[in-house]
Amino acid sequence: MGDPAGCGPQITERAWEQRNDLKLAPFFVIADPKVYEPTLPVAIIRRPEDAVEAFKSALPVLPIEIEPHQALTPGRPNPALAPAIIESIRRAVELCVHGHATAMVTNPISKAVLYEAGFEFPGHTEYIADLCSPSGAPLTPIMMLVGGGLRVSLATIHVPLMKVLEHLDASTLHKAADITHRALIEDFGIATPRLAFTGLNPHAGEDGKIGTEERDLINPAAQKLRDQGINVSDARPGDTVFHEALSGTYDAVIAMTHDQGLIPVKTLDMWGGVNITLGLPIIRTSPDHGTAYDAAANRACRPDSLIAALKLAEDVAAHRATHNG
Repeated sequence: MGDPAGCGPQITERAWEQRNDLKLAPFFVIADPKVYEPTLPVAIIRRPEDAVEAFKSALPVLPIEIEPHQALTPGRPNPALAPAIIESIRRAVELCVHGHATAMVTNPISKAVLYEAGFEFPGHTEYIADLCSPSGAPLTPIMMLVGGGLRVSLATIHVPLMKVLEHLDASTLHKAADITHRALIEDFGIATPRLAFTGLNPHAGEDGKIGTEERDLINPAAQKLRDQGINVSDARPGDTVFHEALSGTYDAVIAMTHDQGLIPVKTLDMWGGVNITLGLPIIRTSPDHGTAYDAAANRACRPDSLIAALKLAEDVAAHRATHNG
């Protein structure tokens, strides 16, 4: 359900209201039914499979309780909501891991709200990755943004610009490329993916004249990946590589920093971009925007990105089923 004080309830309602016109696959929400009951019909379900029939005439809700209910006011973040938000995420992962749900689509949360309540993970993605590997080797989730004709993975995510080089090394680049390569095959149905690394510096370093990270780090990593059969370019200038991808030269771009990757996607498709987490054993997508508390207070939330996330989750599930036979 995401943060019920944010845009999640409204965009969920509006996606369900358009379910027939958009031919959306059946979905259900793990939430307190009271969040939705004032504005549309709700069907409380006890098992995920009950959602298929219920979805035709009501929003299926697998119930959890928000306590106290007075804590919920649309547009007002409140740490008292954190336990229900966290439980919704946990239950969704559990259902996907055990095959009771095909995919999970996470409505936006406020990390600040969860931190104030003692949440110990940097965000949604890290918590989901931890739940997916309770006793195994740690997973390496990769954030990919899909929108505007682009697929963009991030080598580093929420890292201050001055600290990027503390997090960017050959191992990081190898994992980002390997996981993106496999996802393009298994999740997007691209048999022979073509990847591009962005440069870190202007003009991809200009042969070392405007920075050496491309020459000393990114390009050697790309060569090792090519030697292993992964088709990835040397560092391409950040001001042209996204145009090259749009023109069909590359199937995905791996950006070195958060804003370098998100700016082109959000510029091309501000309302319909999707965040998909690669490298997990389950399918997880999310709207590419935050909680939008102001819009939630005014009931002015747009469901475009959630609808795109629902559709992408369905598409990825179909590709995985085909790939796995």
